[in-house]
Order: sequence, then structure tokens, then C-alpha cells
Amino acid sequence: MKKFIAAATLITLIVCGILIASYQKTYAAAETDYLRIHVRANSNEQIDQSVKYAVKDEVVKFITPYVAECVTKQAAIEKMSQILPEIEEVCDATLKAKGFSYTSRAQIRAEEFPTRVYGDLTLESGVYDALIIELGSGTGDNWWCVIYPPLCFTSATTEVEYRSAIYEIIKNFQNKK
Repeated sequence: MKKFIAAATLITLIVCGILIASYQKTYAAAETDYLRIHVRANSNEQIDQSVKYAVKDEVVKFITPYVAECVTKQAAIEKMSQILPEIEEVCDATLKAKGFSYTSRAQIRAEEFPTRVYGDLTLESGVYDALIIELGSGTGDNWWCVIYPPLCFTSATTEVEYRSAIYEIIKNFQNKK
């Protein structure tokens, strides 16, 4: 009987270890399945925070059609990398139209993000690839979201209609959990 208990305990420990390892692998993979966006304001002054949202709205409008064509994260990264100069032009035109003399910088890089909830989906804190947009000094509070799959590109000022292919991609990501 002692041998049976010892064997059952060993099997239980092995199964638990496999489950934990599988969960950690899934968690690590989740960080690589998303392309995020991060818009940093010039400062925390009210005026800089306000223009950050105006810039965000214009950038989201601009990149949405490009993202809608992407069916993988890598395709989204490649597309965003190709249009970085145009993204900066959109940002700079918005800043100029609002009376600001500073400009923007856009790049794709890995960056640390805190835990964030988007509807039914929770993205744990960790390092994610992201489109980083810095306005002016980029030292103010920021806005962030997910470009791929496009999880939060709707707001009161931006109406977006996604094709069914994008809806399926989002559902597939949610079902991976």
C-alpha cells in the first residue's frame, strides 16, 4: 500500500509540474501574440494630455485600415514599420493644427507594460512588442492599447467597422486561453 501511495504521489507531482510548465509556456507565448501601441504625452500638463488624445484618435484612424489587412502579429509589425514616417506625419500634423511646436517620434520596440483588461481579455504585465509614439519629450502620462489583434480601436470620436476576418482573429486569440 505504501508503494501505491508513493507512486500516486509521484504521478500527481509530475502531472502538476507539467500543468505548471504548460501554463508558464502559454503565458510567455501570450506576450508574443500581441502588438501594442503606446502614446506618450510631452508632459503631464493638461494641454499636453489633451493633445495626446487628439493625436491618438488621428493615429488610430490612420492605422486601422492597415491593421485590418494583417492576419498575423508579424504582418502587423512589418506594416507598422513600413508606415512609421506616415504615422509621424499624422502625429505632427495634429500637433501643428492644435498649435504645438514640438514633434513626434514613432518606432517599434519591446517594452514593459502593466496588466491591462480589455473587455473579457486580460493581458498580464510583461514585455510586449509595441508601436511607441513619443510626443515632444515623451515624459508625460501615456495611453496604451492593442494594435494586433485590434482590441480597442473604438471610441466616441472614432467609429471603426472591422471585417469578419478580424473578428475571427480576435475570437481565436480569446479561445487560446
